[in-house]
Amino acid sequence: MNYNFRFEILLRYQAEILQGVLLTLQLSVLTMVFGLVIGLGVAIAAGSPSKWLSVPARFYVETIRNTPLLVQLFIVFFGLPSLGVRLSADLAAVIALSINMGAYGAEILRAGFESVRRSQIEAGRSLGLTAAQTFRHVVLFQATKAIYPALASQFVLIMLATCVVSSIGVTELFHQAAFIDSRTYRSFEAYTLITLSYLILTLAFRALFSFIYWAVFVRRPAR
Repeated sequence: MNYNFRFEILLRYQAEILQGVLLTLQLSVLTMVFGLVIGLGVAIAAGSPSKWLSVPARFYVETIRNTPLLVQLFIVFFGLPSLGVRLSADLAAVIALSINMGAYGAEILRAGFESVRRSQIEAGRSLGLTAAQTFRHVVLFQATKAIYPALASQFVLIMLATCVVSSIGVTELFHQAAFIDSRTYRSFEAYTLITLSYLILTLAFRALFSFIYWAVFVRRPAR
């Protein structure tokens, strides 16, 4: 093998790599926030006794979870203009990712709420707590503790999945790798660097989430 590794060539593209990292993080955070809002509404609707709410909610969850994210992204970015709705690449990416996250978030939240035993809720109500107080003091902490690992993993998965939005021109981390490759013709170096960037981000967030779990749920401050 006569290939000469030239990683030093990538140093001139530090600004592009940083831009890609920041946009990847921005997409991940926005997707997580909007996705959880959507997921909360869908989880409540899916658990409703009204079929007018539960059936559409379950249909949404099953449809999104059983179709490729890339197809959903293309429908938002390329399909909606056919209906007169034109979106920028960044906005289309956030919408598509949030819709996708909403379906998974709904199932995670539903599982969290169902993990709290009914007897504990009834005990809270029997002590004179209102529904809001029961949710806050009885349900919220236990449900959050139950779903926290799944939510942390979902954030990492969403961060890694943002690479698909490069297909519509969003300049996140993977798109920057393709840009660098097109300028330097150093494919191995460019994609190796981006792989390491994703790996560092993933390990850093997993460590952060583990610390938060330990600080909040394992080592609770005395009151």
